[in-house]
Formats: sequence, structure tokens, C-alpha cells
Amino acid sequence: MKKLIFILFVALSTVAYAQPPVPAKPQSKPIALTGGVAHLGNGQVIQNSIIAFDKGKLTIVADATTARVDLTNHEVINISGKHVYPGLILPNSPIGLQEVSAIRAMNDYNEHGVLNPNVRSVVSYNTDSEYIPTFRFNGVLLAESVPTGGLISGSSSVMEMEGWNWEDAAHTMDMGIHLNWPALTRRQFDFATFTFAESPNRDYEKQVGELELFFGQSVAYGNQATKESNLKLEAMQGLFNGKKTLFIHANTPKEIVESVRFAKLGGVKKITVITGSSALWVSDFLKENKIPVILPATHNLPDRNDDDVDLPFKLPYLLTQAGVTVSLSNDGSLHGGRNLAFYAGTAVAYGLSKEDALKTITSNTAIALGIDNRVGTLEVGKDATLFVSKGDALDYRTNVLSHAYISGKLIALPGIQEELYERFSDKYGHKR
Repeated sequence: MKKLIFILFVALSTVAYAQPPVPAKPQSKPIALTGGVAHLGNGQVIQNSIIAFDKGKLTIVADATTARVDLTNHEVINISGKHVYPGLILPNSPIGLQEVSAIRAMNDYNEHGVLNPNVRSVVSYNTDSEYIPTFRFNGVLLAESVPTGGLISGSSSVMEMEGWNWEDAAHTMDMGIHLNWPALTRRQFDFATFTFAESPNRDYEKQVGELELFFGQSVAYGNQATKESNLKLEAMQGLFNGKKTLFIHANTPKEIVESVRFAKLGGVKKITVITGSSALWVSDFLKENKIPVILPATHNLPDRNDDDVDLPFKLPYLLTQAGVTVSLSNDGSLHGGRNLAFYAGTAVAYGLSKEDALKTITSNTAIALGIDNRVGTLEVGKDATLFVSKGDALDYRTNVLSHAYISGKLIALPGIQEELYERFSDKYGHKR
């Protein structure tokens, strides 16, 4: 009994200490950041910039050496010697749906069933997740919260990395449906040989048939003038008028081609493929069909035994050279999401220019998610979601944020890890 009381005391103490930062208040007056090196996210760089915003929207993006701007009513912040970037965007993440993977009650990203387009990740989003401060501490200010499981997992939403509740944090709700294309082969791990064995998926034709029937029913449902409400078919409607994006998770080159052709024949207007190195072998097909690709993290091992060991590092460069719109993610996992900028930095070391690498985590991702009209670049009229770094944001050593804004709101940067670092640095006299 005493042991149980002690464990409860420790748990409650930890929870009390590890509270997330208080959400920011809305922007109250115009703000201007002057003198910084502005990386616009579209390939352009302004060496001496003026970035101003009001009521959560960018109002000025200009070169201070030539522009004459009246900043009388602005709160002017001198960021000379620093760099300003659009907020980084993390796609394909279980953020807000998962906390401790080993505890079942702290996982809410998967529903029973095979066809669940009506499942909405946004209503399960937890703004008190301790992952959120670790993301924004490195400049990840937006993330796509994605359900998993089945052939159609559900509807994902883009969330801001701050807010009191999911309504506050929602940036773009229900912007995409996630389709897990049936695998042509199934892989099973053999503990005797410690290798994967592959066998044909005997249910492949059946699963594709189920999808064909369901997509056909969805189109027919949308064409009916009067109908009885069907939540599953209703959730699919945005795919056929371009309001939603179909995110296809596919593994092999053949699966990519078959799934994209299936979606186009089914009347889907906007498609994004989530895959790995297989995209390289069908890059001409992806370019021809203008299909954006979301890749896993560059800090990975190759997919195949005969691939170059550094293929994940140079894959963004190779696909960009092939004319494909490339974005980076973290393999649908939480634990490395905060390293998104450094995945892009690794791609720079393997051929990609710094500004093109920045695109893979800002403007390209915004295009892939269908939110490029609001975020992804520093342009007048777009959301004032941006951050200021003391150095290169793609470099582990120099990406130290001094300011971060989400829709114009100045957000608190430290999280539990930084608080613990400061706490024990003071205790042991470590110089900071």
C-alpha cells in the first residue's frame, strides 16, 4: 500500500510540474521585425528585411535597404544578425492523438473497421500533449494530426502548436482523407533467420474491389439531390470537388501507380502520395500527374538491401531534380518530429540547396496539404506564423529560437526538457 501511495505521489508530482506553457493571447498591436535575414520559403532570401504583421496576418514583407515603410504604430523588434523563417509544417503525424505508446488509454489514433472516412482526428486532439512544446522549440509550428488503421483511416486536420483546446488549435479542419493502399505482398518477420519473408497478398483484388465499390457509392451519393444521411459517404464528398486531398499511403512503385490511377478514375481531384524511396522509380509518372510526395525522415536506413546506404539522405535532392514536389515527415511517428528541420539539413549535405531544403518543410508541405493559400511562405496576406532563429534553422548547433509567432501570437518556447535543463544546471553550477 505504501509503495502504491508513493508511486501515485511521484506521478502526480510529475504531472503538476510538467504542465505545458499557457497558450498565448491574440496579437494586440502591429509588430515589425527589422534587420533580419528573411528566408521566404519560396527560394527567395532578403538579407536586410522588414517583416510586419497585424491581427495575425502578414502586412509587410520588404527589403529594408530599398523600402520606405512607416512603422510608427508598430512594436519594432530589431533582429539584426538573426534569421526569420516561415513556421515549419510537419505532415503525417499522430500529434495530439498519442502520448505514451505503451499505455493503451493514451493512444487515440486508431478506430475499428476498414472504411472509416468519417473518423475525425481533430475532435480527439489533445492540446496538453507534452510533445507540442518540443516541436515548436525547434520551429515546428504547424502539424497534421492523422488517424491510422484500416483501408481508409479517416480525416486529418492541420493543427497549430498552441491553444487551450482543439477548437483553438485547429488551423484547417478535415482537409484530407487517408487511404492505405493494399499491399501487393505481405512481409512477415522470421525470428529463426532474423529476416523478413515476403508472400503475395491473396486478398489484394478483394480489397481493391471494396475500395472501388465504396468510391463508386460515394460519387453516387454526392450526385443525389435528396438522400438519407450517411456519415461515411458524406465525409468522402470533398474529394470529388477539390476541397479535400486524398493522401495515399503506398509502398512499392507498382502500388503508387495503381493507387494514383485508381483515385483519378474515381474522380478524386487532389492527390498526395506518402511513400519512401519507391517514389524515385516512378518519378516521371509523379511529375506528369503533378502528384506531391511526402517522404519519411532522412535519418533512416534504406528500404532495400541493395540500395545505397545514403539513399535516404539524398532522396529529397534526387526527387527534386526529377521535378517532383517533395516534403519531409517523420514516418508517422512522434518521437523525432521536433527534428524536422534537421532532416532537411541532412538533405542539404547531400545535394539540395538550403532554400530548396527549406521548401520541403514549408511551402512544399503547404502545397501537399492544400493549405498554401495561408501558410508555407512569408507573403503579405498570409498567416503570421513564423519564427526567428539566432542562426541557420537547418543546423542542430545554430537553430536557437528567440521569437516564435503563430497567427501573430507570441508563443512561449521553453518546454519541460528546457525547464529541467535549467533546473539542474542551476543545481550543479553548470554554466549556461
